[in-house]
Amino acid sequence: MSSNVPHTAMVLAAGLGTRMRPLTDTCPKPLIEVGGKRLMDRMIDPLIEAGVQRIVVNVHWLADQVEAHVAGLKGVDLIVSDERGEVLETGGALVKAAPVLGDDPVFVVNTDAFWGEGDATPLLELAEAFDPERMDELLLLADTQRSLGYGGAGDFLRAETGSLTRRGENPSAPWAYAGVRILKPQAFAGLEVERFSVAWRIWGPLVESGRLHGLPLDDFWLHVGDPQALKDAEMWLRCHGA
Repeated sequence: MSSNVPHTAMVLAAGLGTRMRPLTDTCPKPLIEVGGKRLMDRMIDPLIEAGVQRIVVNVHWLADQVEAHVAGLKGVDLIVSDERGEVLETGGALVKAAPVLGDDPVFVVNTDAFWGEGDATPLLELAEAFDPERMDELLLLADTQRSLGYGGAGDFLRAETGSLTRRGENPSAPWAYAGVRILKPQAFAGLEVERFSVAWRIWGPLVESGRLHGLPLDDFWLHVGDPQALKDAEMWLRCHGA
């Protein structure tokens, strides 16, 4: 295990999963199975393999099911960040969890995407590349041409230095946020616990200051956002024996 690997990870598991309905009417999206494995486990297992020692999981929709599932995690300390009162989105969730995240860099991961190999390599590479002197956040980036289930036009342009700019007025961009990043919790210091997305309130200023960077994922990327993407991912996994 690299000494650069963050000790703590936050796993975002509180979303409503509206695009995955009707499946999410009775099952929270992170617990939907793809290829015989829960979506969130396809991210938690590599985190543990990489050496993460503490995992913070936020819960909201069908929270009891998510809590019951993660209670069985082995080999890590588990903390549940309870958002039953109001789902706080990607930004507010981090502000609420700040007291338990600590001051050192942390992984933050979504639970609706994963890479083909399913191993810890991308996490280790991200940890090795994170330079807190030059960056406040380092995002794992998926090649939009090497992915399945992603219907967007791409999120970012990437300079040779690794710094990111938004797609903006360009019709497309080669890189999509792959749902995994390392960040310095200080970026959220002093913010109110309220519902907001990081995409504009946090990433916008970091792009302007040159402190939002990205690392390309050297693997095939699968995004599971709706029932059709779930079927496509199942087929891909069967074909590749993953």
